Amino acid sequence: MGWRRAGLIGMVAVVGGGCAISVARRSPWDIEQLAQLSDQLEQFRTLARLKAEEVEQLRRAKALLDTQVSSADVNVGYDARGLVTRMLDQVLFTSGKADLRRDARAILDQLAQVLGEVSEQPIRIEGHTDNVPITHSGWADNAALSLARANAVAEYLAQQQGISRDRMTIVGYGEERPIASNDTVQGRRKNRRVEVVILPQATSTSVQPETGEGTDGGIPSVK
Repeated sequence: MGWRRAGLIGMVAVVGGGCAISVARRSPWDIEQLAQLSDQLEQFRTLARLKAEEVEQLRRAKALLDTQVSSADVNVGYDARGLVTRMLDQVLFTSGKADLRRDARAILDQLAQVLGEVSEQPIRIEGHTDNVPITHSGWADNAALSLARANAVAEYLAQQQGISRDRMTIVGYGEERPIASNDTVQGRRKNRRVEVVILPQATSTSVQPETGEGTDGGIPSVK
């Protein structure tokens, strides 16, 4: 009953026969703890759907990714799809372009090493953008740009690192699956990204590109 009493404010008090409820205010430490618990719950949900050997493989893969690629602009974590490596577009591409930057190769090389360690797992490569309309870069729309970027990552992994195209599904979602508000510069920055998802073995795969149609939502938090 005394668990973190000082950390949580906002108890129900009975006043004169009625109930007065004050809204709970949480300290920054409490908010961080709740976020971590949410991430852990998503991880448990994902791993609970997998076979024991897949669970061990994904745990090992996450540990390697955390060590090798995780940074301020590259996040690794679980969601309902599987194990997700999320890379902001600035890590991989120049604004409005789908040609890989030279320094993007080091990150993709490290990612490919981990993908090689889980060679039985299918992979989905997803491109995402913000909602700013394309006016000068020559792409038909954001969906076309996002698909071209996802395909550029897939081509590099296949041609330069030998990752089988038979494992890959390539998807361009454009602006349809934001993970932050497009009303702010910081939110739009987060939405411009490529996600490489290590999927459960039961997931069917296809090498044919898709253009934003699907049933999986974006991840609210990757850790």
